[in-house]
Amino acid sequence: MDRPNLESLTLGQILDRTTARYPENDAVVYVDRGLRMTYKEFLDLVDRVAKGLMALGIQRGEKVAVWATNVPYWVTLQFATAKIGAILVTVNTNYKTSELAYLLSQSESENIFTIDGYRDTDYVQTLYELVPELKTQERGRLESARFPYLKRVFFLGHEKHRGMYSIPEVLAMSSMVSDGEYKARQEELDPHDVVNMQYTSGTTGFPKGVMLTHYNVGNNGFWLGENQSFTEKDRICLTVPLFHCFGCVLGVMAAITHGTTLVILETYDPVMAMTAVEEERCTALYGVPTMFIAILEHKLFNKFDYKSLRTGIMAGSPCPIKAMEDVMEKMYMKEITIVYGLTESSPGMTQTRKTDSVRQRVETVGRALPEVEVRIVEPATNVPVGPEVVGEICCRGYNVMKGYYKMPEATAEVIDKEGWLHSGDLGKLDEDGYLYITGRYKDMIIRGGENVYPREIEEFLYKMDGVRDVQVVGVASAKYGEEVGAFIIPKEGYSLNPEDVRDYCRGKIANFKVPKYVVFVDTFPMTASGKIQKFKLREMAAQMFPNA
Repeated sequence: MDRPNLESLTLGQILDRTTARYPENDAVVYVDRGLRMTYKEFLDLVDRVAKGLMALGIQRGEKVAVWATNVPYWVTLQFATAKIGAILVTVNTNYKTSELAYLLSQSESENIFTIDGYRDTDYVQTLYELVPELKTQERGRLESARFPYLKRVFFLGHEKHRGMYSIPEVLAMSSMVSDGEYKARQEELDPHDVVNMQYTSGTTGFPKGVMLTHYNVGNNGFWLGENQSFTEKDRICLTVPLFHCFGCVLGVMAAITHGTTLVILETYDPVMAMTAVEEERCTALYGVPTMFIAILEHKLFNKFDYKSLRTGIMAGSPCPIKAMEDVMEKMYMKEITIVYGLTESSPGMTQTRKTDSVRQRVETVGRALPEVEVRIVEPATNVPVGPEVVGEICCRGYNVMKGYYKMPEATAEVIDKEGWLHSGDLGKLDEDGYLYITGRYKDMIIRGGENVYPREIEEFLYKMDGVRDVQVVGVASAKYGEEVGAFIIPKEGYSLNPEDVRDYCRGKIANFKVPKYVVFVDTFPMTASGKIQKFKLREMAAQMFPNA
């Protein structure tokens, strides 16, 4: 595909451009409900929703929060808000009352869309608790004591709820805005406007609102799709949450920039993922490593046909080498790519390429994306280091966020004066520019003066019979400062004990790397986007071994 001039295009213009090329190609498909929209149908719906939002008074620069699973209207809203210059604020589906209250206050969101709920949380009831005025005040004239910026609440469906606008009402309002008014609004927009605010998933500290522009995510999506050789003939099975960059950029924008079809799951389910791949003949599958592992180890795995697959993205956390090899062989994904980055880098920073060797695609996270610089610096001094030297991973380019919303000091801590974004992750570059991740700077274990990189021990333990998944963290020690602790999920049918694990390590890795503490668990604490929360494992270890 020819390189579009994405520096001059908004997300709405990118969608218009793709639709003009491939109007009858499938844009969005939901296998579980038989929903299928061509690009022309999708664009028509986007324009109607956008006009409805304008008619209700949503201005350029207003925030529109979306608290929902991957329901069909989610992607529609992503582009409808972009077309009128509003800022989509994505809300973690696992949030509870206090977390939603924090986000609404910190983001100063004027609008929020919601669904019934997810898992054990009733979203509608939560909003009534936080904004009791919804039940008594006229819609469109909301005055909330707790959230003074909040003007409108929408229900992302057909049902009516007191104080909330429904989707049919939004669509009906679209007739009140003329094509001329709609066009004029779009012509006001700048590709460097903020189009999306995503709150960091909270693996550490309070969430911060990452401000991303049309330019950030449009370019990132394009190059991530290019490196998978996407065309209008490809079909992505998207299993990850849309509220996270993995879903709405690596997935949605990689597709929309190439005319590719999105086959979306509302929530992750391994059987639904396998069904979607087979029924829609998907060529790409996205997921975090635990999602791929769940498919590979599912008892129905051999019942499905994966021969249509060729590529996809595995990202979100380090991938066990064995899992990657199984995905490439057993699921036919010979061209699968690994993407590394963070929300603040829109999110892709590096990616493997389909021409890379198997070793490069399982041991590294690839090379810098086009038009992005990546370097390693010594954390304490910020001085760049040479090849094969471990330090903090930094990047610079179109993908660096505009900043954290209303947090200039926090922004200055991660983006230096030369424009380099500091990731907080540790890694090294080889002579050919391939990036190796060794862990979070805060995850590094220092035992008696020896640096221990959790990833190294994790990869070693993955090869032990009976180990399904493993995470290594530091455990406070009076004698050594820290000791090595391993949390292990055993494979079904295996009975392991801590001494088995230590025996497996002895004589094969340095003694200071052998886990002193071994804990067997059923699951790891995770964010909704599939990132393992190592800080919670450290907290668990501190409680379990207080006198280490």
